[in-house]
Amino acid sequence: MKNEIFNFSEHEYIGQVTSVETSLLTVKVIALEITKRFSVGHLLSIVKEDEKTAFIGVVNKVFYETDKEGKQKFYISLNLFGTFYEQFKGTNNVYKRGINTFPTINSPCFLVEKRNLYQLMKLVSYEININNQLVIGKFALEEQAKAILNGDVFFQRHASILGSTGSGKSWCVANILQQANKLNFPNIIVFDIHGEYKPLTIGENAVAKRYKIAGPGDKKSNKESTIYLPYWLLKMNEFTSLVIDKDNENSDVQSLRLTTHIERLKEKTLKDLNKSDVQSTFTIDSPIPYEITDLVKNLNIDNSKKGYSGATGSATLGTYEGKLTDLVNTLRSKMSDKRYAFLFNPHEKTKNYEWLGQLMANLLGISETNETIKIIDFSEVPTDILPIVTGKLVSLIYSVQFWMDSDKRTPLNIICDEAHLYLPEVKDNDLLKRSLENFEKIAKEGRKYSVSLTVVSQRPYDVSRTILSQCNNFIALRLTNERDREMVKSLIPESLEGIVDMLPLLGIGEAMVFGDAILMPSKILLDIPEIKPDSYTRDYWVEWNEQKPKNDHIIKAVEILRRQTRNLSGTSKITPENKDDSEFI
Repeated sequence: MKNEIFNFSEHEYIGQVTSVETSLLTVKVIALEITKRFSVGHLLSIVKEDEKTAFIGVVNKVFYETDKEGKQKFYISLNLFGTFYEQFKGTNNVYKRGINTFPTINSPCFLVEKRNLYQLMKLVSYEININNQLVIGKFALEEQAKAILNGDVFFQRHASILGSTGSGKSWCVANILQQANKLNFPNIIVFDIHGEYKPLTIGENAVAKRYKIAGPGDKKSNKESTIYLPYWLLKMNEFTSLVIDKDNENSDVQSLRLTTHIERLKEKTLKDLNKSDVQSTFTIDSPIPYEITDLVKNLNIDNSKKGYSGATGSATLGTYEGKLTDLVNTLRSKMSDKRYAFLFNPHEKTKNYEWLGQLMANLLGISETNETIKIIDFSEVPTDILPIVTGKLVSLIYSVQFWMDSDKRTPLNIICDEAHLYLPEVKDNDLLKRSLENFEKIAKEGRKYSVSLTVVSQRPYDVSRTILSQCNNFIALRLTNERDREMVKSLIPESLEGIVDMLPLLGIGEAMVFGDAILMPSKILLDIPEIKPDSYTRDYWVEWNEQKPKNDHIIKAVEILRRQTRNLSGTSKITPENKDDSEFI
């Protein structure tokens, strides 16, 4: 076959098609010597009779059978996923995803390598409009050709970045953020669970604005970058999940009184502020400030109020007397626990009616320093409420997008790092269900309101099936766990399942990329980001030989442990040696 792209010679001839089953083909190998030049994962081409159409497939199996005479006959099983057309419908050469017609028996099969491979990869990449190109690396089979995704499609239809720890997920995310930062107004929010993306927010080359969920050491912080999520933002089902034990015999009564008082307190706020338009339509779940101390006071009154007998006028047991004790004690405990200060004892500024609008403007719009990519650090949020905090924040973000006029929305992507920690596949945990409901709603309906998710996890098996099933693009790095690989297999077309078996063999920074954003499923060598996240793998053997442990660092870590915050501002123990760490270690 000879044309502007392919120029196959006898040296690249493999054999002939012997069977066709939809996208699965079997090729009998005639030129046995060529089997030394390819293996599973290599690209082959089946050429039609007109020599102007070539089907492109990937090898998923090489095997042999022994005939009656004892001779071995070699075969290749390959999956077809695309078609090359020379001068397609009067235009230039085109590569198209999918198969419209199928090869016939005895069609010749060729190995795609060297110049032909380079030309094909180049054509595949540059089929994507230059304005939509997201460069993530280079093709493993042809390193001279850039691996380019369709940036529109990648972010429009939800994506997943999956791989075992140390496989290169964080580098992949950092590289995508750096590529997006080349645009004028990229709108991306990263949920940074361990604080590892902080380096991307520092210095002249920073690509993002850093925010932080307030920790125990941030109670008095009035910084724009410190995020509080006060109790009054919680919906009633979220609030009750945090403060009411559903197994308590008085849980129904507690829930009733809690709902009654919160609704009245929110209404009082609106009345005091002359917000009659809001007052006429608000609901119990509307995010309206109120004083939690007033809530506790009212519950206490209910809990101690006596009843009276109409006949004798003597005191009797009150309707709610003693039934709200556990609820009041739980609320007081939450309010005094410094780990929960961002939620139950936040900064005074959060009582301002206008505060929420400014917070959402910072997160969804342009920050004071003009960044539109935001990284939110959740590293000091207690593990037990991480799901409710992430769920609350994403619910707020989605709600603002939902209620905004459609022509005023800016498309938004939320990158959920370490997603298995707060988006797990659960059936019987109310707290986790509340978080999942918010994310799953975006997974199912977010496209309509210009919100998409990028799910990042080292354990895809543990991530919500509902969320992963809505992802149309996958960057799969090394995965060694069999259950994780089976999960990935269940998410991609059956014809590509064989490629997933290669995932345990991938090196650091190597990935298999599938989905709508790339025309041809391919093995990619991911680019190394210019600014690396703080998640690199330490060189144990080298450092054990060269780096001496320092006791003062250990002692300081113990003090941080006691404080439950890395923020050491205000301590008299700061020394010249550790003063650079005083803001955030």
